[in-house]
Amino acid sequence: MPNKVVALARSTHPGPSISVAAIAVILGFGVGLEPWRLVLLGLAFLANQVSVGLSNDWIDADRDRAVGRTDKPVALGQVGVGAVRTTAFVAAGLAIALMIPLGWAATAAQLVFLAAGWTYNTVFKSTPLSVVPYIVGFGALPLAVTLALPSPSLASPWVLLTGALLGVAAHFANVLPDLDDDRATGVRGLPHRVRARASGLVIAAALAAASASIVLGPGPAPAFNYVGLVLSLLLAIGCAVLVLRGRSTRLVFRLIIAGALIDVLLLALSGARLLQ
Repeated sequence: MPNKVVALARSTHPGPSISVAAIAVILGFGVGLEPWRLVLLGLAFLANQVSVGLSNDWIDADRDRAVGRTDKPVALGQVGVGAVRTTAFVAAGLAIALMIPLGWAATAAQLVFLAAGWTYNTVFKSTPLSVVPYIVGFGALPLAVTLALPSPSLASPWVLLTGALLGVAAHFANVLPDLDDDRATGVRGLPHRVRARASGLVIAAALAAASASIVLGPGPAPAFNYVGLVLSLLLAIGCAVLVLRGRSTRLVFRLIIAGALIDVLLLALSGARLLQ
């Protein structure tokens, strides 16, 4: 039983799940959410991403077995498809239930994010529109945070744009390591169609544009935001150069992560600028 629990936990895509929940909490801290609201928000987004991650491994189990994926517990038979599917639905319900005390508007935004993840796995993954759920989902993330305030407020348009751009970067970065395996099983989303080099350039451009959106959005930006913008642009250029030269994917990913962290930090430090 403990081995099955560990295998189930690995099927949740723990790294991305925790990262998205952390982004929500950081933004919540930035807009001044009370501690109990921050806790509920973080748990809700964690459950959201756990549900999406599990649904991905359940739906892709046959594909993952076909290409011999050794990092997928379901494909290796370490946990049953039925257990993964059931837990995915339970986590989805929990993601919504945890948001209800934060208000119906915040819950609706959370539902948009959750639905975007599920529709990617079930509908869009193998289409040229595969990036759309990421744009919609990550665009809704800051909205769920600002609507969770005691006096719900809409997020500023530039914040929604930043979220959408981070969603574009997340989609291409998530798919980049699996391009060959995905092609072997007939998955042809947008990154597969534009191929690895173009995908790397899209990631770099999206992260740089997200930083620019944060710094150049309406309202006075703190001076250190411009330092973050310069660092982000340098990382984007470095990422683009490495991609064009066909250098280490591992190093490219480190630059991507660093660029995303800078953007999240800049968002968190934007304070009242996050709100309309």
